[in-house]
Amino acid sequence: MREVILDSSEEDFIRSLSHSSPWQARGGKSGAAFYATEDDRFILKQMPRLEVQSFLDFAPHYFNYITNAVQQKRPTALAKILGVYRIGYKNSQNNTEKKLDLLVMENLFYGRKMAQVFDLKGSLRNRNVKTDTGKESCDVVLLDENLLKMVRDNPLYIRSHSKAVLRTSIHSDSHFLSSHLIIDYSLLVGRDDTSNELVVGIIDYIRTFTWDKKLEMVVKSTGILGGQGKMPTVVSPELYRTRFCEAMDKYFLMVPDHWTGLGLNC
Repeated sequence: MREVILDSSEEDFIRSLSHSSPWQARGGKSGAAFYATEDDRFILKQMPRLEVQSFLDFAPHYFNYITNAVQQKRPTALAKILGVYRIGYKNSQNNTEKKLDLLVMENLFYGRKMAQVFDLKGSLRNRNVKTDTGKESCDVVLLDENLLKMVRDNPLYIRSHSKAVLRTSIHSDSHFLSSHLIIDYSLLVGRDDTSNELVVGIIDYIRTFTWDKKLEMVVKSTGILGGQGKMPTVVSPELYRTRFCEAMDKYFLMVPDHWTGLGLNC
């Protein structure tokens, strides 16, 4: 798969991985350790044991999906996972051994300077980051409620063909993820003012809808144990997909033009 989607050689990939340093993932709540390669091309994320097992089950389907999408020129917004590795090392002084599972993914913002970054899930529950006025820069990863407040005055308009590609990608990718019981993924969005472009990619698509998540959904939606009967934070894969697609469709507005009958001289 790397041969299909990377412009560089396998030797270049190995060379990138050979030099990395700790990286602060702004806005991350998982507590996982992150690293960035020194050339800034790839991000490495520590994986808990259950996540590793989930990926092992999911990986063959994921590789086929991405490879086919690239070869058939079908649009996809999935941020590319390029490998999962287990690193073992030994402390020579106290003779203790440690293992670390790492996921390697592309850096969506490689070679760019983002003015703003958003992590969007299509939910408004606990999806707001408090920021100081004038400091909503790439130093803070903003969430759904922050975006909705911003677009009241500054909507994110994209051209009709970009909207069509984005919608097709999100619907196709989310259907694929839903069919493998994947939930809790996000659309990472960066606003590059230099090129006047939005850079987007679906991230965090390893978490599966396991029995504990099903139980949490039932408890929260029925009001058992004080769940209050509200819409649960954790929802089924199909419901998560529907909510995600509908929200992303509303977040990004198509710029009016005479072809759609919404612009001048129509």
